[in-house]
Amino acid sequence: MILAIESSCDDTSVAICDRGIILSNVIASQSVHEEFGGVVPELASRAHMQNIIPTVQAALEKAKVSKDDITAVAFTRGPGLIGSLLVGISFAKGFALAKHIPLIEVNHMQAHVLANCIDNPSIQFPFLCLTVSGGHTQLVVVRDYLDMEVIGQTIDDAAGEAFDKSGKMLGWGYPAGPIIDKLAALGDSKKFVFAQPNIPDFNFSFSGLKTSILYFLQRETKKNPSFIQENLNDLCASIQYTILDILIKKLEHAAKRMGLRILQ
Repeated sequence: MILAIESSCDDTSVAICDRGIILSNVIASQSVHEEFGGVVPELASRAHMQNIIPTVQAALEKAKVSKDDITAVAFTRGPGLIGSLLVGISFAKGFALAKHIPLIEVNHMQAHVLANCIDNPSIQFPFLCLTVSGGHTQLVVVRDYLDMEVIGQTIDDAAGEAFDKSGKMLGWGYPAGPIIDKLAALGDSKKFVFAQPNIPDFNFSFSGLKTSILYFLQRETKKNPSFIQENLNDLCASIQYTILDILIKKLEHAAKRMGLRILQ
């Protein structure tokens, strides 16, 4: 019976797992970052301190187990925001020490990759995996469960950040990515063309794309102040298409160069 704690960014997440079965998964989100247009590390760590105990208690109650039933504690060791990680790590260590039970440290980027194995227990190695989140964009060669090699990653901004910052340019707060995704389904993805970076090997870059979008919007709104509202769906679709096109092209390039299959 494992108590699992994730606090790498701005969500305090706690799950109870019994022999591979998830009994509960409780997430405490933080709205304090919305007015700043992104996660503020200091505010995130303070919010984790407030949320960690009630979130753990809620997870135990939802799973209908007590703290005495827990036989191990798993926690995110990194990567992530240092202050946020420290809150989860400190609680996990304190809980395990008090109960005299084992600690299991987890690299959450490896966990993203290995999540593919949950529904595919007979998965065949090696395979190439693209991991994309708000703070990370990586291409990973997975040779075995604990044998992974990052062959490409972003040299500046992550794809998730490109979504959120593009949304901010369109007038929304944080997080704006989900709004772009929703409106993109209603627009023409080929209506507007934005610059794509020419980064060697398998690395990514999204700062140039954000600059391209910014200059484009500034130019068009100068000619027509209502340009964004009149073309909102098409703008969202074109932005999303460009970001995904960058990701897929690099993924296909890496797979072909290294002779690896892409895990869908």
